[in-house]
Amino acid sequence: MNSVGNQCTDLKQQYDACFQTWFTERFLKGDMNDEICAPLFRVYQQCLKKTMKEKQIEFKEVDNDHLGTDKEYKSPRESNQA
Repeated sequence: MNSVGNQCTDLKQQYDACFQTWFTERFLKGDMNDEICAPLFRVYQQCLKKTMKEKQIEFKEVDNDHLGTDKEYKSPRESNQA
């Protein structure tokens, strides 16, 4: 699958490959440390943010962390009503 911006597709493919390797060779064997792919993810994320800005795509939730919070367990409809 291509990225939201063509200029980010190569970065996405590199990150996806790293993630797949980490997941199958480390995570499934009990190693939860995902730092191996973090540098690729940061570069890919920067590319996405730049592309979204250029295309005037507002995605306010991109920087919010919902894991471990009440919002993680709510549907989008419930989150908007809160």
